[in-house]
Amino acid sequence: MRWMLGMLVLMVCLPVRATTGGEQEVALAVAGGVLHGTLSMPDRQGKVPVVLLHAGSGPTDRNGNSAMLPGQNNTLRMLADALARNGIATLRYDKRGIGASASAGLREADLRLDDYIDDATAWLRQLRADPRFTNVLMAGHSEGALIAMVACQKAQLDGCVLIAGAGKALDDILRVQLKPRLPPDLYAQNERILLALKRGERVSDVPPALLALYRPSVQPYLISSLKVDPRAAVGALRMPVLILQGATDLQVSVADAQALSAAAPAARLVIVPGMNHVLKMVSGDLAQQMPSYGDPALPLAPALVDAVTAFVQER
Repeated sequence: MRWMLGMLVLMVCLPVRATTGGEQEVALAVAGGVLHGTLSMPDRQGKVPVVLLHAGSGPTDRNGNSAMLPGQNNTLRMLADALARNGIATLRYDKRGIGASASAGLREADLRLDDYIDDATAWLRQLRADPRFTNVLMAGHSEGALIAMVACQKAQLDGCVLIAGAGKALDDILRVQLKPRLPPDLYAQNERILLALKRGERVSDVPPALLALYRPSVQPYLISSLKVDPRAAVGALRMPVLILQGATDLQVSVADAQALSAAAPAARLVIVPGMNHVLKMVSGDLAQQMPSYGDPALPLAPALVDAVTAFVQER
């Protein structure tokens, strides 16, 4: 049974006029445990804007590193460092079940996309109440962009940054990815399962070849994710929105960013030439892409940092 802790945040409140540069470990008590993160402060006096950074899907930690991949790319850590140099504070954290937040993890069968959204919203509301900060924004990467679309609306932020966010619903993504890989009869089974999950119905008769994707324990998470269409979610935002997409991203395309932009015409769309999914400058060649996912020596795309900095400073 889930149990609720008070929304106690263990962030040290420094005087507003103090020099606050550096990193602090922070924690937030949420339903089911405690989340742990890093607050990066710029080395300057007075109030500053702050951005909550949210990682992508799966076992990806606060720094942008996935336990499923060798090496580390440190994407989000590098973004936090770059923004701090530009006078912008950030908070990045391990999602429940990941890294230092492992004890807050739920069983796979109990996890929902809403849990991640609620966690992000709790962090955002705490940042809003912190006297050290002026404007509060959120930047989500990959699946984190989908989470940001909903959390930004719930927390009524000053701005929302979507980095490499999908421009279509999860069922449409799966159809595009699986159709060329499955024989017609198995693809028909895939369509049957997707339609049921979209209706909120669990499926008991999953073919063995599709069990890895649609195993019973993950179906509740898929059902919760299928409820959120990114085009509708971004269109509902009533705050400034920045949509950032790399031109050499092999996981999310420029067409996805354009779909989000079409759903939110007032949003600013920035396509970064040469930037891949982990926000590094790499060509579109798969052989060069793969090492970048675990290479912390590769710098971030400078245009990414420039675009986020300008967007935050305009608020």
